[in-house]
Amino acid sequence: MRRTAAKLADGREIIYFDDTPDAPPRTAVDTRDLPASQPHSEVRRDPLTGERVAMAAHRQTRTYKPPADLCPLCPTSPGKPTEIPESSYDVAVFENRFPSFAEDVPEVPSTVDGMDMVARAAGRGRCEVVCFTSDHNTSFGQLTPHRVRTVVDVWADRTEAFGRIPGVAQVFPFENRGEEIGVTLHHPHGQIYGYPFVTPKTERMLSVAGEYFAEHGRHVMGDVLAAERAVGTRIVAEGEHWTAFVPAAARWPVEVHVVPHRQVPDLPALTDAERDDFADLYLRVLHLMDALYDRQLPYIAAWHQAPVRTGRDLAWLHLEVFSVLRTKDKLKYLAGSESGMGVWINDVTPEQIAERLRG
Repeated sequence: MRRTAAKLADGREIIYFDDTPDAPPRTAVDTRDLPASQPHSEVRRDPLTGERVAMAAHRQTRTYKPPADLCPLCPTSPGKPTEIPESSYDVAVFENRFPSFAEDVPEVPSTVDGMDMVARAAGRGRCEVVCFTSDHNTSFGQLTPHRVRTVVDVWADRTEAFGRIPGVAQVFPFENRGEEIGVTLHHPHGQIYGYPFVTPKTERMLSVAGEYFAEHGRHVMGDVLAAERAVGTRIVAEGEHWTAFVPAAARWPVEVHVVPHRQVPDLPALTDAERDDFADLYLRVLHLMDALYDRQLPYIAAWHQAPVRTGRDLAWLHLEVFSVLRTKDKLKYLAGSESGMGVWINDVTPEQIAERLRG
């Protein structure tokens, strides 16, 4: 894989990752007249829960559902400059023009309106867009195993790079697909967030993992994986190094966890064989999910990695893929119990959805 870094017109970084042997040199220049990017993100602490909330009002002006011929993630064509100056690409990564977190955001007061219990800080971090292919009319599930392997290497590369940024505490690669999820750009792409704090879900998972290890001397994910493989009821697909299963306490109407067979903290820790096996297995999972309702399933694919500096001995890398679609044409809404109390109620059992996914 060849890696080429460049700058966009407003100074943001773009990186090309080429897996095609005869890919041309990446020398195109961004000819757009763009103002300098000036994100104003901040983070506030909720005094009642202790959780942090990001404020990024500048994102209100981000691009929203442009027509296909004006897609900002497609390659640049004559008279139609985009975020990617080249006329073609394999995989391209660039700094988000409307980031939730950025490295150069201005300082803010340490509290909100002088309220000591409501801490406030600049939203320093980094957000990138990962374009999986230059083909606008495809999806991740239609990529070749070779290209998926390239994307895994890109995720690992960026995880390492984000981890070197001062203040970044956790790196989160993810993909949103489908309007039902809230996607505003249909070109196949994902994102990577570098949070300036450890996220609430990860904090909770590490706390539970620590308690379990203290009691049993083993990793909770390792025991869950062993039990799921032994029973087999909720297994969706298996490879040499990974297993995909519907978790026994699934929250979403369609939810699959893709878990490596050994404990690794993050994507950079995966071996070549594990990366190859993931590419094959994940494509099988996505094909099964699309076959469930005989349509492209809207989903979120979320990588759970160890924080940059803490919990690395307890975290167990895994991918969570879930959908809001509970039937072919009905959505799962997060209503009173889920949104108000954080208590999930699922309309289908994990065993039923695993059986339907397996066909």
